[in-house]
Amino acid sequence: MRLFVIIALSLTAVEARHIPRQTADSTKLLTDLSIISEYWGEISPYSDNTADYFGVHDVGIPSGCQLEQAHLLQRHANRFPTSGDDDGGNDERFAQKVMNFTSVHTDTFSGPLEFLNTYHYEMLESYLTGLGASTEFQAGVTFWNRYGRTLYNASVGQVAYNASFPNGTARPKPVLRTTSQSRIYDSEINWSLGFFGPSFETVPNPNLTNASTPFNLVVIPEGGTENNTLASYDSCFNDNDDVIGYLGDDDLFTYIPRYLKNATARMQQYAPAGFSFNTNDTYAMQSICAYETGYLSQSDFCLLFTQTEWQSFENTLDMQYYYDYSFGNPTGRAQGIGYVQELIARLEHEFITSSNSSVNSTYDDNAAEFPLGQAFYADFSHDDIIISVLTALSLDYFRVPPSLTEVPPTDLNKTFILSHLTPFGGRLITEVIGCASGDPTSVTNHRTQYYPTQYGYNPANATHKFIRMRLNNGILPLDTIRGGACNGRSDGMCAMDSFLQSQADAYALSNYDFACFGNYTIADPTSGKDYDGTISA
Repeated sequence: MRLFVIIALSLTAVEARHIPRQTADSTKLLTDLSIISEYWGEISPYSDNTADYFGVHDVGIPSGCQLEQAHLLQRHANRFPTSGDDDGGNDERFAQKVMNFTSVHTDTFSGPLEFLNTYHYEMLESYLTGLGASTEFQAGVTFWNRYGRTLYNASVGQVAYNASFPNGTARPKPVLRTTSQSRIYDSEINWSLGFFGPSFETVPNPNLTNASTPFNLVVIPEGGTENNTLASYDSCFNDNDDVIGYLGDDDLFTYIPRYLKNATARMQQYAPAGFSFNTNDTYAMQSICAYETGYLSQSDFCLLFTQTEWQSFENTLDMQYYYDYSFGNPTGRAQGIGYVQELIARLEHEFITSSNSSVNSTYDDNAAEFPLGQAFYADFSHDDIIISVLTALSLDYFRVPPSLTEVPPTDLNKTFILSHLTPFGGRLITEVIGCASGDPTSVTNHRTQYYPTQYGYNPANATHKFIRMRLNNGILPLDTIRGGACNGRSDGMCAMDSFLQSQADAYALSNYDFACFGNYTIADPTSGKDYDGTISA
């Protein structure tokens, strides 16, 4: 999976309703890692959004309502850098440049860069780190606590899934899906250990034998050209085009010199004669800080930059993803439409017997690999897929492009902030909520579900179904889905039939065949053009 995205244009923007960040002195070096790590975009450590982060005012579950089903799209957690030029490729090149110099020169780095005299780059490429594994384990535990307990009517003190009904008979095994890529597959393994709980058995089992017996797993190949909604860029050929697929990357490299000239000059003051920093080197230092922290929990690169420089670093990642995978790229919708089709198929209890997108109907046309009516679904994927799914849904709340020129970005209310959308371990959860009323009264404050039926829910009369979506716990404003079908509620809930209506034209809007396979060119890749995530012949 590649990284990044961006765009600058004139839009009728949806009002950004989340709480702006606190600001600090932008000219001093930041030394608080808890603040610094907020600016790492999609390589940020996981943190829940507040339930109202995306502007949804009423976040409680209405009386007479209860969660009935949950659909999880789970990103892998902390990994090593990839080989991309804008990611690990640049990091490795800088580290090798330093190590080549120090191995043959006696002149040394000084001051805050003294550590470079003995520095070795200690990371591999792409694999899940130990911290990433622990993040996924925690994600599985959290999903059990927030969803599994209610869906499976957990007993008092039940800390994980039980593969048996209370009478001792076996439950049908839920089906989980992952791609074949190492960090995705390993994320699924660790998430499953958290949710299914073999490490929490009444009688401890130190060998973790039969850890995977409570569920079945579908592994969809990634890395070729096969259809795979969880790695949809494989089969969308224009996403791999050197221009079309890298609009955000081009924006990133254009922006780097705008904000790192001063920092590069500052680094040069501590460099030995014969070693010259360039702005890509300085950018690599920021990137290595984030990745080493996600691997070693520490890095000597992290305390070298100001808040302005960290804000601008974040902006490079926001712009990269916006213009590679969201509304700023012609393939943005196409890369997310396959998962949207699968979500709708599950909601409508239908198999998918033929494909017109990244859906692999070989997997989706049968109950063994694409079961219908599960209490929960868990699909393990990448950050860019989540971004493209939000785009394919026409969730216009996020159609606010990052600035391509401002240093630092001045819009404190911007909505497309990757650290809140797809941090390591990020998750998009679609909740199906059953209610006795077709218009339940919204509830402002969060209400913990201690046990099923706590708030007056009765499955016998809960005939009205609603959709609510959460992104890293924050409730998404479905009333900003284009067309207005989900307007009318203040709690992020949308009646099931209205939600399905809101997606009736989603495939047509993607222009999948032309977006992914059409012969078109991008005249000015760094123009910040708004493609609305699609393109037509």
